[in-house]
Amino acid sequence: MKINYYKRKGINLNTIIINKTNLTHNINVIKNEVKSDDYTVIGVVKGNGYGLGLEEYSKILIENGIKILAVASPEEAIKLRKVNNEIDILNMSSVSIKEEIEQLVENNIIITIGSVRCAEIVNEIAKEDRVIRAHIKIDTGFGRYGFISQNEVIKTIKGLDKNIKIEGIFSHFSIAYYKNNEHTKTQYNRFMSVIKALEAENIDIRLKHICNSPAFLNYPEMRLNSARIGSAFLGRVDSQNKLDLIKIGELKSQVAEIKELPKDHYVGYLNTYKTKANTKVAIIPVGYKDGYNVTIKNDMFRFRDRLRDLKHAICNLFKIQKLIVEIEGTKYPVIGKIGMYHLTVDITNSDVKIGDSVYLNASPLYIDSGVRREYI
Repeated sequence: MKINYYKRKGINLNTIIINKTNLTHNINVIKNEVKSDDYTVIGVVKGNGYGLGLEEYSKILIENGIKILAVASPEEAIKLRKVNNEIDILNMSSVSIKEEIEQLVENNIIITIGSVRCAEIVNEIAKEDRVIRAHIKIDTGFGRYGFISQNEVIKTIKGLDKNIKIEGIFSHFSIAYYKNNEHTKTQYNRFMSVIKALEAENIDIRLKHICNSPAFLNYPEMRLNSARIGSAFLGRVDSQNKLDLIKIGELKSQVAEIKELPKDHYVGYLNTYKTKANTKVAIIPVGYKDGYNVTIKNDMFRFRDRLRDLKHAICNLFKIQKLIVEIEGTKYPVIGKIGMYHLTVDITNSDVKIGDSVYLNASPLYIDSGVRREYI
C-alpha cells in the first residue's frame, strides 16, 4: 500500500517522519525480486540506520524477515548488539586492532577478515578456545579493505584456526550506479575468479555477496546468493533502475512566521533572490544546521568529473524552482538561499497560517542526529 499524503498531527518540533507501511513495501519489493527462500538479504544499517534511527529501523527489518544486519564499524556493531541480543550482525570493515577484534568476538559479531595481519590476530584470539564467525573480504578494485592476491586468500584461509568459522565471502563495487559499466564487470569477474580458485582447493564458502543496492538493481545477473541492501530500503538508491520503491523519510516542521515583502526586496544571504512583486512569505525553522539540502562535498579531482559537475550546475541555472516544500498538502517554492536555521517559502495567494505543518523531502542520512525520528 502506497501512502503519498496522509494527515499528520501533534508534532511541534522538527522531526523526521518515517512511514512504516512504505518501508515495509520497499523491503517486500527487494525480497520479491529474488523469490527464493535460500537467498540471503543482508540489511545494511550503518550510519544510524541510514539516518532512520538504528533501534527502530533494525526492528522493522527483522520483523520483515531480514536475518543478518550489517554495519561499517565496531562501534556501530556493539551499539546494535545492545539493541538486539539475537540477530546476526556483520561488521563489514576489516580491522587489525586486537582490542577491537576482541570486543567484536565478545559481542558475538561476525567479523570481516581482509588482510594477513587481521587473520594473524584472529588466529591468536581463536586459540583461546573462542569460536569466531567471519566473512572474507576481497578487494576487486575498490582500493579499501580486502585481499588483492588470490594466492594470499587461499593461503590465509587454509592457515586459519579450527575455531574460526568462515560463513561468507564478499567484495564491494565502486561504480555500480550505471548499467553496463566495464569496471563493474571486471570487479565481478575478479570476484568469481577467487571463488573458483577456492572451490578448486575444496574451500566452499556458503554466503557470497558483492551487490550493494545499486548493483542489485542494475546487475541482477551478479546477485549470487546474497546481497547487501541499504539505500534501496529507503527508496533513495542511486540507480537507473528504481523498481517500485518509495522514498521514505520526510522532515517535518511548521510555519514560524508569515510576512509581506514589497517588490524588489532581497530574500536571504548573498542577495540571490529578489521579489518581482509584492510577495507573501512563510519562514520555516529548518536550515542547513538540520542537514536540509546538505550533500556530500565533491572530492573528485579528475577533469572529466569536474566537467560533469559543471554540466549539472549549468543545467540547474535553467530550473526556476529547485526546492519545494509541502504545507498542509499544497506545494510551495523555497526562495532565496537557505540559512543555518531558517528558509523562506513563497506562499502568495494562499491561506497558510502560522503553526501549519510543513513537510520537506530530505534524505534522513544527512539530517542531524539531534532531530527526532518518529515512525508512524
